[in-house]
Amino acid sequence: MIKDSGKTDQLVTLILKGIEDAKGQNIDILDLRELENTVCDYFIICDGTSNTHVNALVNSVQKVVSKEISEKPWHVEGTENAEWVLVDYVNIVVHVFQKHIREYYDIEGLWGDAKVTSIATNY
Repeated sequence: MIKDSGKTDQLVTLILKGIEDAKGQNIDILDLRELENTVCDYFIICDGTSNTHVNALVNSVQKVVSKEISEKPWHVEGTENAEWVLVDYVNIVVHVFQKHIREYYDIEGLWGDAKVTSIATNY
Protein backbone atom coordinates (compact mmCIF):
# COMPACT_ATOMS: atom_id res chain seq x y z
CA MET A 1 0.00 0.00 0.00
CA ILE A 2 1.38 3.41 -0.94
CA LYS A 3 0.90 6.01 1.74
CA ASP A 4 0.24 9.61 0.79
CA SER A 5 2.46 11.52 3.24
CA GLY A 6 0.98 14.86 2.13
CA LYS A 7 -2.49 13.68 3.07
CA THR A 8 -1.19 12.30 6.38
CA ASP A 9 0.52 15.63 7.18
CA GLN A 10 -2.69 17.50 6.35
CA LEU A 11 -4.69 15.16 8.60
CA VAL A 12 -2.24 15.72 11.49
CA THR A 13 -2.64 19.49 11.06
CA LEU A 14 -6.45 19.27 11.01
CA ILE A 15 -6.58 16.97 14.05
CA LEU A 16 -4.39 19.43 15.96
CA LYS A 17 -6.68 22.29 14.90
CA GLY A 18 -9.70 20.37 16.20
CA ILE A 19 -7.97 19.72 19.52
CA GLU A 20 -6.84 23.33 19.86
CA ASP A 21 -10.29 24.69 18.90
CA ALA A 22 -11.75 22.79 21.88
CA LYS A 23 -8.82 23.72 24.17
CA GLY A 24 -7.25 20.27 24.54
CA GLN A 25 -4.37 20.09 27.00
CA ASN A 26 -0.94 18.40 27.04
CA ILE A 27 -0.90 17.63 23.31
CA ASP A 28 1.77 15.15 22.17
CA ILE A 29 2.42 13.64 18.75
CA LEU A 30 4.17 10.26 18.78
CA ASP A 31 5.86 9.49 15.46
CA LEU A 32 5.80 5.69 15.12
CA ARG A 33 7.08 5.46 11.53
CA GLU A 34 10.61 4.36 12.50
CA LEU A 35 9.39 1.59 14.81
CA GLU A 36 8.68 -1.99 13.78
CA ASN A 37 5.25 -3.61 13.94
CA THR A 38 3.22 -0.48 14.60
CA VAL A 39 -0.47 -0.20 13.86
CA CYS A 40 -0.25 3.33 12.45
CA ASP A 41 2.14 6.19 11.64
CA TYR A 42 1.20 8.56 14.45
CA PHE A 43 -0.53 8.70 17.81
CA ILE A 44 -1.87 12.12 18.76
CA ILE A 45 -2.58 12.29 22.49
CA CYS A 46 -4.26 14.99 24.56
CA ASP A 47 -6.13 15.59 27.80
CA GLY A 48 -9.60 16.86 28.51
CA THR A 49 -10.66 18.12 31.93
CA SER A 50 -13.89 16.08 32.22
CA ASN A 51 -15.95 13.55 30.29
CA THR A 52 -17.87 16.45 28.72
CA HIS A 53 -14.60 18.09 27.62
CA VAL A 54 -13.23 14.79 26.26
CA ASN A 55 -16.34 14.33 24.11
CA ALA A 56 -16.16 17.98 22.99
CA LEU A 57 -12.55 17.41 21.87
CA VAL A 58 -13.50 14.28 19.93
CA ASN A 59 -16.44 16.06 18.29
CA SER A 60 -14.25 19.05 17.38
CA VAL A 61 -11.62 16.83 15.73
CA GLN A 62 -14.24 14.95 13.71
CA LYS A 63 -15.99 18.19 12.68
CA VAL A 64 -12.79 19.92 11.50
CA VAL A 65 -11.51 16.88 9.60
CA SER A 66 -14.88 16.17 7.99
CA LYS A 67 -15.40 19.81 6.98
CA GLU A 68 -11.92 20.32 5.50
CA ILE A 69 -11.20 17.00 3.76
CA SER A 70 -14.42 14.96 4.08
CA GLU A 71 -12.66 12.21 6.06
CA LYS A 72 -14.52 10.21 8.66
CA PRO A 73 -12.79 8.06 11.27
CA TRP A 74 -12.61 4.37 10.57
CA HIS A 75 -13.54 3.68 14.19
CA VAL A 76 -14.36 5.63 17.38
CA GLU A 77 -14.37 3.95 20.78
CA GLY A 78 -14.90 5.07 24.37
CA THR A 79 -17.43 7.90 24.07
CA GLU A 80 -19.83 6.23 26.54
CA ASN A 81 -17.77 7.03 29.64
CA ALA A 82 -15.38 9.49 27.92
CA GLU A 83 -12.38 8.73 30.12
CA TRP A 84 -10.34 7.55 27.13
CA VAL A 85 -11.70 8.00 23.62
CA LEU A 86 -9.84 6.55 20.66
CA VAL A 87 -10.46 8.02 17.20
CA ASP A 88 -8.93 5.84 14.48
CA TYR A 89 -8.10 7.49 11.15
CA VAL A 90 -6.07 4.39 10.11
CA ASN A 91 -2.65 6.10 9.67
CA ILE A 92 -3.28 8.33 12.68
CA VAL A 93 -4.89 7.29 15.96
CA VAL A 94 -6.09 10.06 18.28
CA HIS A 95 -6.23 9.32 22.03
CA VAL A 96 -8.25 11.79 24.12
CA PHE A 97 -7.90 11.14 27.84
CA GLN A 98 -8.96 12.51 31.15
CA LYS A 99 -5.68 13.36 32.89
CA HIS A 100 -5.77 10.62 35.57
CA ILE A 101 -6.55 7.93 32.99
CA ARG A 102 -3.71 9.14 30.73
CA GLU A 103 -1.29 8.94 33.65
CA TYR A 104 -2.50 5.43 34.53
CA TYR A 105 -2.09 3.96 31.02
CA ASP A 106 1.07 5.96 30.15
CA ILE A 107 0.89 5.48 26.37
CA GLU A 108 4.02 7.60 25.95
CA GLY A 109 5.91 5.24 28.25
CA LEU A 110 4.71 2.15 26.38
CA TRP A 111 5.91 3.69 23.11
CA GLY A 112 9.08 5.12 24.63
CA ASP A 113 11.12 4.64 21.42
CA ALA A 114 8.80 6.89 19.43
CA LYS A 115 9.82 10.43 18.57
CA VAL A 116 7.61 12.73 20.66
CA THR A 117 6.65 16.26 19.69
CA SER A 118 4.82 18.30 22.33
CA ILE A 119 2.54 21.06 21.07
CA ALA A 120 2.50 24.29 23.05
CA THR A 121 -0.92 25.87 23.54
CA ASN A 122 -1.75 29.50 24.30
CA TYR A 123 -4.74 29.02 26.57
